[in-house]
Amino acid sequence: MTGDGGMAPGLATRADLEACREAIRVGSRTFHAASFLLPIRVREPALSLYAFCREADDAIDNASDPAPALVTLTNRLQRAYRGEPIDNAADRALADVVARFHIPIDIPAALLEGFAWDAEGRRYEELSDLRAYATRVAGTVGVMMSLLMGVRAPHALARAADLGIGMQLSNIARDVGEDARMGRIYLPLGWLREAGIDPQRWLQQPESPSCPWNAVPPSTRRG
Repeated sequence: MTGDGGMAPGLATRADLEACREAIRVGSRTFHAASFLLPIRVREPALSLYAFCREADDAIDNASDPAPALVTLTNRLQRAYRGEPIDNAADRALADVVARFHIPIDIPAALLEGFAWDAEGRRYEELSDLRAYATRVAGTVGVMMSLLMGVRAPHALARAADLGIGMQLSNIARDVGEDARMGRIYLPLGWLREAGIDPQRWLQQPESPSCPWNAVPPSTRRG
């Protein structure tokens, strides 16, 4: 550890860590604000980890084809785990974090897969399918945050994953209308059909007054 309780010296320089912090301050203001509630010993590793995740999400989301973007990111992840990160602040910081906290590579790899599912516009027929997505994009984050906090008991990690999944499902429920207006749908398609709603037709007219979530004023949909 450093004198202020941050990350121990490693591949990442102090400038790298500052770059990660600044990237989150600008690109993920909610997480940046929430990070101040974390103990100092957890805050810096969390910001470093999230900086790589943020870059990965943007890289896949902005790619014309998510498949090659996922291959590139998987290579970056593997290099970080070998202690040979590419010349990038977030990658060097990630290499230090995963080595120091012994984070299995399968966890961030699953997160990258979830980002790719998003970029593909994948839809989910049943709740179990949606949970598989939520496990990747949010359950993994809960597990990694627990590992940063020194929690490794299997039952505790399972509950951390459940918390992440629950938060993701809550976000999906909150943003149904907003997502639809962007051509995205996360609700289980089987649920919609059971309610007499054709998913594709509804996406073409998400402002239909018959949709119950449109009764909520847009200004109140986000807490």
